[in-house]
Amino acid sequence: MTSSDSLRYTKIPTHGSGAIPAVGFGTLIPDPLVTKQATKAALEAGFRHLDCAERYRNEAAVGDALQEAFKEGNLQRQDLFVTTKLWNTNHRPERVKAAFDASRRRLQLDDIDCYIIHTPFAFQPGDEQDPRDERGQVIYDSGVTLAETWGALERLVDEGHCKSIGLSDITLEKLREIVAVARIRPAMVQVESHPYLPEWELLDFCREHGIVLQAFAALGHAMKPNLLADPVITTIAERLDKTPAQIALAWAVQRGTAFLTTSTNPRRIRENFDISTLPEDAMREIRAEITTNVRFNTVVETGVPGFIPRAG
Repeated sequence: MTSSDSLRYTKIPTHGSGAIPAVGFGTLIPDPLVTKQATKAALEAGFRHLDCAERYRNEAAVGDALQEAFKEGNLQRQDLFVTTKLWNTNHRPERVKAAFDASRRRLQLDDIDCYIIHTPFAFQPGDEQDPRDERGQVIYDSGVTLAETWGALERLVDEGHCKSIGLSDITLEKLREIVAVARIRPAMVQVESHPYLPEWELLDFCREHGIVLQAFAALGHAMKPNLLADPVITTIAERLDKTPAQIALAWAVQRGTAFLTTSTNPRRIRENFDISTLPEDAMREIRAEITTNVRFNTVVETGVPGFIPRAG
């Protein structure tokens, strides 16, 4: 194997979980059967980091795919890094362990490698994941702080079955607040990041504190302006005989972040895993010549994920 081929196998050291595979597969797929098929395709392609969430309502399908892969004998639990997330309606400390154990049961796993607070916003506790008032406004829960929820996650680590903990959809300001009071530091923070939203200041802070920054929407989530049609990206792709997606994903790993990519197409899944090291001039071009700055998902302002449909 040449050194340029090893980028896809990059692992980023962190406290609590040893090292996190930089190349991750996200399971935000609405249909459970399609979720199972896509997860199996991702494992076959070589992905060893799976990102799940209570809110996606398909953890059981991911668990079924994992069990089938284990039974086929080509994969063992220790080969995988599995992340899942605590939803906004379960922020109260007394609800955290039950939510965590329910995710473990659905995923059919004894241990979770990293358990993440899905957003810093607490919603009204209960079984309704998207609580709204009569005007259609989200009902927030002012009776719990993010620090209190973080303390409940720390206790999960103390009790076992949860190897590390993290945060998602968080601003640098909020992350600073948690790092200042945390007994167990975040192993990973998951935020929207791509060449149109590089989050360099947040990345520097994470590096300083031994936290892995994991980029979701690493390809811009097919929204406009279209990152994969950016002339800087497409020119580099043509020059290196790679796809624009492979360029953006390689950039993510080379600058020191992990990423998530989601697809239901086996060919695209294989393509997204098949990244290799970019020359330094390409890395410089992406940083210096791309001037577009856009955030596609407003979840950091509201706690309502822009990529997850309300219904269903």
